[in-house]
Amino acid sequence: MSQFDAVFVGLTILDVAGRPVSGLPEGGGVHFIDEIRLNPAGTASGAAMNAAKLGIRTATAACLGEDEKADFILATYRKLGIDCSLVQRTTAASTSATILTIRPDGERPALHYRGASDHLFIDERDFDAVCNARFLHHGGTGLLAKMDQGQSARLLRHAKAKGLTTSFDLIAPNAETLSLLTPLLPDVDYFMPSLEEAAFISGLTQPTDIAAFFLDRGVSTCIFKAGAAGSYVFSEDITLHIPAYRVAVSDTTGCGDSYCGGFIAGLAKGWDLEQACQLGSAVSGLVATGLGSDAGVIDWEHTQRFMAEAPTY
Repeated sequence: MSQFDAVFVGLTILDVAGRPVSGLPEGGGVHFIDEIRLNPAGTASGAAMNAAKLGIRTATAACLGEDEKADFILATYRKLGIDCSLVQRTTAASTSATILTIRPDGERPALHYRGASDHLFIDERDFDAVCNARFLHHGGTGLLAKMDQGQSARLLRHAKAKGLTTSFDLIAPNAETLSLLTPLLPDVDYFMPSLEEAAFISGLTQPTDIAAFFLDRGVSTCIFKAGAAGSYVFSEDITLHIPAYRVAVSDTTGCGDSYCGGFIAGLAKGWDLEQACQLGSAVSGLVATGLGSDAGVIDWEHTQRFMAEAPTY
């Protein structure tokens, strides 16, 4: 039996979020806002925290600095029961962090410090420890400088060879992203970017065409997250649209990451593809009601009640 249900590898940062922010004060002036919050976040972290809240055995592999930001992240993880034995620490940079000024409509302009996540490097000698799970989720390609030089592809290849189910998310795509993705896509079972990100990378606009672009490059299943429009699922023989839950949006930070966490938790609990996507959508909707990547989600029972009672679009 594997030690963990899922291991979440990749981008882990500390978010400092404030709301509502309509603009910055001039000069040295002050604006008063309703709330400021610290929370762990990132493409791996947001998924891991919400999966842990749903009750699956969760571990994370990340790189943090030797600083108070890292101490806060690790303390939060331990409260959630997330295993931190695979977390690396570095003195080469402080912990990655983002300042988020949340607009009244929930949008989130960001100021990001790349930091320690660029120093994450999982050596082949540690692959078996990282793959001591049923599911491996890799998040953050594009902001993981050392892993982005081919090591992410090697890790995913090892995970598939060991029989794990793999999922993958990314962040901040640019002109270089497709070349980073091409070697690793054949070892990705569930490719889970936002629809906007997938459209940018592929240069296409229609979800079916975008999915074909990535399926042709070896992905088994594409799951495109599209906010209030829901999510779109494509494989060689499956096409699904999963509606989003109708909620009062407070902050959309981490909604896509949390979708991944909910989806993986659903698979780990034996749910089928469509059900797991519905769970991902529910977790994403709950996160949108609070401030931060871990807001809104309490536990499995609370999420089940939300799914039974909340309307969808």
